[in-house]
Amino acid sequence: MKKLLLLTLTCMLAVFLMACGNEASNTSKEDKKVDVEASGNESVDKLSIGFVPSRNPDEIITATEPLKGLLKDELAKLGFDVGEIDITVGTNFEAVGEALSAGTTDIGLIPGGTYVLYDDGAEVILTATRAGLNNDSDNPVDWNKNKPTAPTTTQATSYRAILVAGPSEKGKALAAKVNNGEKLTFEDLNNVTWNVMSSSSPAGYIYPTLWLHENFDKTIPDLAKVVQADSYGNAFGRLAAGQTDVLVTYADARRDYEESWQGEFGRSASIWDETDLIGVMPAIYNDTISVSKNSKIMTDDLKKAVQQAFINIGNTDKGKEVIAIYSHEGYQEAKDSDYDNERKAQELVQNLGSK
Repeated sequence: MKKLLLLTLTCMLAVFLMACGNEASNTSKEDKKVDVEASGNESVDKLSIGFVPSRNPDEIITATEPLKGLLKDELAKLGFDVGEIDITVGTNFEAVGEALSAGTTDIGLIPGGTYVLYDDGAEVILTATRAGLNNDSDNPVDWNKNKPTAPTTTQATSYRAILVAGPSEKGKALAAKVNNGEKLTFEDLNNVTWNVMSSSSPAGYIYPTLWLHENFDKTIPDLAKVVQADSYGNAFGRLAAGQTDVLVTYADARRDYEESWQGEFGRSASIWDETDLIGVMPAIYNDTISVSKNSKIMTDDLKKAVQQAFINIGNTDKGKEVIAIYSHEGYQEAKDSDYDNERKAQELVQNLGSK
Protein backbone atom coordinates (compact mmCIF):
# COMPACT_ATOMS: atom_id res chain seq x y z
CA MET A 1 0.00 0.00 0.00
CA LYS A 2 2.84 2.35 0.88
CA LYS A 3 4.53 1.49 -2.41
CA LEU A 4 1.34 2.24 -4.35
CA LEU A 5 0.92 5.59 -2.59
CA LEU A 6 4.56 6.50 -3.27
CA LEU A 7 4.16 5.57 -6.94
CA THR A 8 0.99 7.69 -7.24
CA LEU A 9 2.67 10.71 -5.64
CA THR A 10 5.69 10.33 -7.93
CA CYS A 11 3.48 10.27 -11.05
CA MET A 12 1.56 13.32 -9.86
CA LEU A 13 4.81 15.22 -9.23
CA ALA A 14 6.10 14.32 -12.69
CA VAL A 15 2.90 15.55 -14.34
CA PHE A 16 3.09 18.77 -12.32
CA LEU A 17 6.72 19.37 -13.29
CA MET A 18 5.97 18.70 -16.98
CA ALA A 19 3.10 21.19 -16.89
CA CYS A 20 5.33 23.81 -15.30
CA GLY A 21 8.01 23.09 -17.86
CA ASN A 22 5.58 23.48 -20.76
CA GLU A 23 4.25 26.73 -19.32
CA ALA A 24 7.81 28.06 -18.90
CA SER A 25 8.63 26.97 -22.41
CA ASN A 26 5.54 28.69 -23.83
CA THR A 27 6.30 31.82 -21.82
CA SER A 28 9.86 31.79 -23.14
CA LYS A 29 8.59 31.52 -26.73
CA GLU A 30 6.17 34.39 -26.18
CA ASP A 31 8.96 36.52 -24.69
CA LYS A 32 11.19 35.80 -27.69
CA LYS A 33 8.35 36.72 -30.05
CA VAL A 34 7.86 40.03 -28.25
CA ASP A 35 11.61 40.73 -28.35
CA VAL A 36 11.75 40.16 -32.10
CA GLU A 37 8.72 42.34 -32.68
CA ALA A 38 10.16 45.02 -30.40
CA SER A 39 13.46 45.20 -32.29
CA GLY A 40 11.48 45.32 -35.52
CA ASN A 41 14.06 46.75 -37.91
CA GLU A 42 15.67 44.80 -40.69
CA SER A 43 19.47 44.95 -40.79
CA VAL A 44 21.40 46.13 -43.84
CA ASP A 45 25.16 45.75 -43.59
CA LYS A 46 26.09 48.31 -46.24
CA LEU A 47 24.33 50.77 -48.55
CA SER A 48 26.33 52.30 -51.40
CA ILE A 49 25.53 55.65 -53.06
CA GLY A 50 27.10 56.93 -56.27
CA PHE A 51 27.23 60.61 -57.26
CA VAL A 52 28.04 61.94 -60.72
CA PRO A 53 30.95 64.45 -60.94
CA SER A 54 28.92 67.53 -61.81
CA ARG A 55 30.97 69.31 -59.13
CA ASN A 56 34.54 68.77 -58.00
CA PRO A 57 34.62 65.21 -56.55
CA ASP A 58 36.39 66.32 -53.36
CA GLU A 59 33.70 68.96 -52.79
CA ILE A 60 30.96 66.37 -53.24
CA ILE A 61 32.54 63.89 -50.82
CA THR A 62 33.02 66.60 -48.18
CA ALA A 63 29.57 68.13 -48.58
CA THR A 64 27.73 64.79 -48.52
CA GLU A 65 29.50 63.32 -45.49
CA PRO A 66 26.60 64.35 -43.16
CA LEU A 67 24.21 62.50 -45.48
CA LYS A 68 25.43 59.21 -44.02
CA GLY A 69 24.09 60.01 -40.55
CA LEU A 70 20.91 61.66 -41.82
CA LEU A 71 20.07 58.72 -44.05
CA LYS A 72 20.83 56.15 -41.34
CA ASP A 73 18.52 57.98 -38.92
CA GLU A 74 15.66 58.26 -41.40
CA LEU A 75 15.94 54.64 -42.53
CA ALA A 76 15.97 53.48 -38.91
CA LYS A 77 12.64 55.23 -38.37
CA LEU A 78 11.33 53.44 -41.46
CA GLY A 79 12.39 49.95 -40.34
CA PHE A 80 15.98 49.51 -41.58
CA ASP A 81 19.14 49.56 -39.47
CA VAL A 82 22.04 50.31 -41.84
CA GLY A 83 25.54 49.47 -40.68
CA GLU A 84 27.58 51.45 -43.21
CA ILE A 85 26.83 53.98 -45.93
CA ASP A 86 29.49 54.28 -48.62
CA ILE A 87 29.52 57.40 -50.82
CA THR A 88 31.58 57.56 -54.00
CA VAL A 89 31.87 59.93 -56.95
CA GLY A 90 32.06 58.31 -60.37
CA THR A 91 34.92 59.08 -62.75
CA ASN A 92 32.22 60.21 -65.18
CA PHE A 93 28.43 60.12 -65.50
CA GLU A 94 28.43 56.74 -67.26
CA ALA A 95 30.46 55.11 -64.49
CA VAL A 96 27.61 55.65 -62.01
CA GLY A 97 25.03 54.37 -64.50
CA GLU A 98 27.12 51.27 -65.15
CA ALA A 99 27.55 50.66 -61.41
CA LEU A 100 23.77 50.83 -60.91
CA SER A 101 23.21 48.40 -63.79
CA ALA A 102 25.82 46.02 -62.42
CA GLY A 103 24.39 46.18 -58.90
CA THR A 104 27.70 47.33 -57.41
CA THR A 105 26.04 50.62 -56.41
CA ASP A 106 22.64 50.56 -54.71
CA ILE A 107 21.58 54.20 -55.14
CA GLY A 108 22.64 56.78 -57.72
CA LEU A 109 22.12 60.53 -57.92
CA ILE A 110 22.20 60.87 -61.69
CA PRO A 111 20.82 63.20 -64.39
CA GLY A 112 17.83 62.16 -66.46
CA GLY A 113 20.06 61.61 -69.47
CA THR A 114 22.19 59.10 -67.61
CA TYR A 115 19.11 57.40 -66.18
CA VAL A 116 17.46 56.70 -69.55
CA LEU A 117 20.71 55.23 -70.89
CA TYR A 118 20.82 52.75 -68.01
CA ASP A 119 17.13 52.20 -67.25
CA ASP A 120 17.51 48.50 -68.01
CA GLY A 121 19.40 48.21 -64.72
CA ALA A 122 18.22 51.32 -62.84
CA GLU A 123 14.82 52.49 -61.61
CA VAL A 124 13.98 56.14 -60.95
CA ILE A 125 12.28 56.75 -57.60
CA LEU A 126 12.65 60.53 -57.10
CA THR A 127 13.05 63.74 -59.05
CA ALA A 128 14.92 66.65 -57.50
CA THR A 129 13.27 70.03 -57.09
CA ARG A 130 15.30 73.21 -57.33
CA ALA A 131 14.73 76.89 -56.83
CA GLY A 132 13.52 78.48 -60.03
CA LEU A 133 15.70 81.19 -61.57
CA ASN A 134 14.94 84.79 -62.46
CA ASN A 135 15.99 84.01 -66.04
CA ASP A 136 14.11 81.52 -68.19
CA SER A 137 14.06 83.10 -71.63
CA ASP A 138 15.00 81.32 -74.85
CA ASN A 139 16.95 84.44 -75.82
CA PRO A 140 20.50 84.64 -74.35
CA VAL A 141 20.48 88.45 -74.58
CA ASP A 142 17.73 88.57 -71.93
CA TRP A 143 20.01 86.64 -69.57
CA ASN A 144 22.96 88.91 -70.33
CA LYS A 145 20.91 92.02 -69.56
CA ASN A 146 19.63 90.53 -66.29
CA LYS A 147 22.82 89.58 -64.43
CA PRO A 148 23.51 87.93 -62.12
CA THR A 149 21.20 84.95 -62.48
CA ALA A 150 19.47 84.57 -59.11
CA PRO A 151 17.14 82.03 -57.47
CA THR A 152 13.45 82.61 -56.86
CA THR A 153 11.15 81.11 -54.23
CA THR A 154 9.33 79.01 -56.83
CA GLN A 155 10.31 75.32 -56.91
CA ALA A 156 11.01 73.88 -60.34
CA THR A 157 11.30 70.31 -61.64
CA SER A 158 13.21 71.33 -64.77
CA TYR A 159 16.21 73.46 -65.68
CA ARG A 160 17.95 74.97 -68.69
CA ALA A 161 21.22 74.18 -70.40
CA ILE A 162 23.22 77.21 -71.50
CA LEU A 163 26.13 77.95 -73.81
CA VAL A 164 28.57 80.26 -72.03
CA ALA A 165 31.24 82.36 -73.76
CA GLY A 166 34.39 83.01 -71.69
CA PRO A 167 36.97 85.81 -71.42
CA SER A 168 39.17 84.61 -74.31
CA GLU A 169 39.38 86.84 -77.38
CA LYS A 170 37.20 84.47 -79.39
CA GLY A 171 34.72 84.07 -76.54
CA LYS A 172 34.31 87.83 -76.23
CA ALA A 173 33.81 88.18 -79.98
CA LEU A 174 30.95 85.69 -79.96
CA ALA A 175 29.30 87.39 -76.97
CA ALA A 176 29.58 90.81 -78.63
CA LYS A 177 27.90 89.49 -81.77
CA VAL A 178 24.99 88.00 -79.82
CA ASN A 179 24.54 91.08 -77.64
CA ASN A 180 24.46 93.25 -80.78
CA GLY A 181 21.51 91.25 -82.02
CA GLU A 182 23.43 89.39 -84.73
CA LYS A 183 22.78 85.72 -85.43
CA LEU A 184 25.63 83.29 -84.96
CA THR A 185 26.67 81.05 -87.83
CA PHE A 186 28.00 77.53 -87.55
CA GLU A 187 31.32 78.91 -88.82
CA ASP A 188 31.41 81.20 -85.79
CA LEU A 189 30.91 78.26 -83.45
CA ASN A 190 33.22 75.95 -85.36
CA ASN A 191 36.04 78.46 -85.04
CA VAL A 192 36.18 78.26 -81.22
CA THR A 193 37.17 75.58 -78.72
CA TRP A 194 34.24 73.97 -76.93
CA ASN A 195 34.23 72.34 -73.49
CA VAL A 196 31.61 69.58 -73.18
CA MET A 197 30.82 66.85 -70.67
CA SER A 198 30.34 63.11 -71.31
CA SER A 199 27.75 62.05 -73.88
CA SER A 200 25.06 61.13 -71.30
CA SER A 201 25.09 64.58 -69.67
CA PRO A 202 21.85 66.43 -70.56
CA ALA A 203 23.18 69.97 -70.01
CA GLY A 204 26.75 69.16 -70.97
CA TYR A 205 26.12 67.25 -74.19
CA ILE A 206 22.65 66.00 -75.17
CA TYR A 207 20.63 69.21 -75.29
CA PRO A 208 23.49 71.28 -76.76
CA THR A 209 23.67 68.66 -79.53
CA LEU A 210 19.94 69.09 -80.15
CA TRP A 211 20.36 72.87 -80.14
CA LEU A 212 23.11 72.65 -82.74
CA HIS A 213 20.98 70.34 -84.86
CA GLU A 214 17.87 72.51 -84.68
CA ASN A 215 19.74 75.74 -85.42
CA PHE A 216 22.53 74.65 -87.76
CA ASP A 217 21.76 71.05 -88.77
CA LYS A 218 25.01 70.04 -87.03
CA THR A 219 25.99 68.16 -83.86
CA ILE A 220 28.82 68.25 -81.33
CA PRO A 221 30.82 65.62 -83.27
CA ASP A 222 30.73 68.02 -86.23
CA LEU A 223 32.66 70.68 -84.28
CA ALA A 224 36.35 71.02 -85.10
CA LYS A 225 37.61 71.72 -81.56
CA VAL A 226 36.01 69.91 -78.65
CA VAL A 227 37.47 69.18 -75.20
CA GLN A 228 35.64 66.78 -72.85
CA ALA A 229 35.90 67.65 -69.16
CA ASP A 230 35.45 65.17 -66.32
CA SER A 231 33.68 67.77 -64.15
CA TYR A 232 32.15 71.21 -64.51
CA GLY A 233 34.80 72.54 -62.14
CA ASN A 234 37.50 71.57 -64.62
CA ALA A 235 35.45 73.00 -67.47
CA PHE A 236 35.14 76.41 -65.77
CA GLY A 237 38.83 76.31 -64.89
CA ARG A 238 39.71 75.87 -68.57
CA LEU A 239 37.30 78.63 -69.58
CA ALA A 240 38.85 81.02 -67.04
CA ALA A 241 42.36 80.17 -68.26
CA GLY A 242 41.42 80.79 -71.89
CA GLN A 243 42.15 77.18 -72.81
CA THR A 244 38.58 76.92 -74.13
CA ASP A 245 36.34 79.65 -75.51
CA VAL A 246 32.85 78.33 -74.73
CA LEU A 247 31.30 75.69 -72.50
CA VAL A 248 27.90 74.06 -72.14
CA THR A 249 26.51 73.72 -68.64
CA TYR A 250 23.39 73.96 -66.45
CA ALA A 251 21.67 77.32 -65.95
CA ASP A 252 22.85 78.13 -62.42
CA ALA A 253 26.41 76.85 -62.84
CA ARG A 254 27.91 80.34 -62.81
CA ARG A 255 26.39 80.85 -59.36
CA ASP A 256 28.11 77.65 -58.20
CA TYR A 257 31.53 78.75 -59.49
CA GLU A 258 31.26 82.46 -58.68
CA GLU A 259 33.77 82.27 -55.82
CA SER A 260 36.13 79.88 -57.61
CA TRP A 261 36.29 82.21 -60.61
CA GLN A 262 38.21 84.88 -58.70
CA GLY A 263 39.68 82.50 -56.13
CA GLU A 264 40.90 79.14 -57.39
CA PHE A 265 40.79 80.19 -61.06
CA GLY A 266 42.58 83.49 -60.41
CA ARG A 267 40.46 85.92 -62.44
CA SER A 268 40.47 89.58 -61.42
CA ALA A 269 36.89 90.37 -62.46
CA SER A 270 33.72 88.51 -61.52
CA ILE A 271 32.29 85.62 -63.52
CA TRP A 272 29.28 87.80 -64.35
CA ASP A 273 31.51 90.48 -65.89
CA GLU A 274 33.65 88.03 -67.84
CA THR A 275 31.09 85.61 -69.23
CA ASP A 276 27.96 85.91 -71.38
CA LEU A 277 25.40 83.51 -72.74
CA ILE A 278 25.35 82.89 -76.48
CA GLY A 279 22.76 80.09 -76.48
CA VAL A 280 19.88 78.72 -74.36
CA MET A 281 18.53 75.18 -74.69
CA PRO A 282 14.97 73.85 -74.03
CA ALA A 283 13.98 72.90 -70.48
CA ILE A 284 15.42 69.65 -69.09
CA TYR A 285 13.71 67.49 -66.43
CA ASN A 286 15.65 67.55 -63.15
CA ASP A 287 18.16 65.04 -61.75
CA THR A 288 17.00 61.69 -60.46
CA ILE A 289 17.59 59.52 -57.46
CA SER A 290 17.59 56.04 -58.95
CA VAL A 291 18.09 52.62 -57.42
CA SER A 292 19.71 49.53 -58.88
CA LYS A 293 17.45 46.81 -60.21
CA ASN A 294 20.32 44.36 -59.73
CA SER A 295 21.37 45.25 -56.20
CA LYS A 296 21.39 42.25 -53.87
CA ILE A 297 19.86 44.27 -51.04
CA MET A 298 17.41 46.61 -52.79
CA THR A 299 14.07 45.00 -51.94
CA ASP A 300 10.75 46.73 -52.64
CA ASP A 301 10.45 47.64 -48.95
CA LEU A 302 13.95 49.12 -48.82
CA LYS A 303 13.33 51.02 -52.06
CA LYS A 304 10.19 52.60 -50.56
CA ALA A 305 12.10 53.42 -47.38
CA VAL A 306 14.94 55.07 -49.34
CA GLN A 307 12.39 57.06 -51.31
CA GLN A 308 10.66 58.35 -48.17
CA ALA A 309 13.98 58.91 -46.37
CA PHE A 310 15.27 61.26 -49.06
CA ILE A 311 11.96 63.14 -49.15
CA ASN A 312 12.19 63.57 -45.37
CA ILE A 313 15.83 64.69 -45.58
CA GLY A 314 14.95 67.27 -48.22
CA ASN A 315 12.36 68.72 -45.86
CA THR A 316 14.91 69.52 -43.12
CA ASP A 317 17.37 72.40 -42.86
CA LYS A 318 20.32 70.02 -42.32
CA GLY A 319 19.24 67.93 -45.26
CA LYS A 320 18.91 70.96 -47.52
CA GLU A 321 22.50 71.95 -46.65
CA VAL A 322 23.75 68.56 -47.83
CA ILE A 323 21.80 68.31 -51.09
CA ALA A 324 22.60 71.93 -51.98
CA ILE A 325 25.87 70.64 -53.50
CA TYR A 326 23.72 69.63 -56.50
CA SER A 327 21.43 72.68 -56.24
CA HIS A 328 18.69 70.32 -55.05
CA GLU A 329 16.17 71.73 -52.59
CA GLY A 330 13.94 68.72 -52.13
CA TYR A 331 12.54 65.62 -53.81
CA GLN A 332 9.23 64.40 -55.14
CA GLU A 333 8.15 60.94 -56.23
CA ALA A 334 8.99 60.16 -59.84
CA LYS A 335 7.92 57.63 -62.43
CA ASP A 336 9.69 56.27 -65.46
CA SER A 337 7.40 58.05 -67.94
CA ASP A 338 8.53 61.45 -66.56
CA TYR A 339 11.67 60.93 -68.62
CA ASP A 340 10.05 59.98 -71.93
CA ASN A 341 11.10 63.30 -73.49
CA GLU A 342 14.64 62.58 -72.38
CA ARG A 343 14.45 59.26 -74.22
CA LYS A 344 13.37 61.05 -77.38
CA ALA A 345 16.33 63.40 -77.02
CA GLN A 346 18.70 60.48 -76.50
CA GLU A 347 17.26 58.69 -79.51
CA LEU A 348 17.76 61.70 -81.72
CA VAL A 349 21.33 62.19 -80.53
CA GLN A 350 22.12 58.53 -81.15
CA ASN A 351 20.53 58.66 -84.60
CA LEU A 352 22.44 61.81 -85.46
CA GLY A 353 25.67 60.24 -84.25
CA SER A 354 25.17 57.15 -86.41
CA LYS A 355 24.80 59.15 -89.62
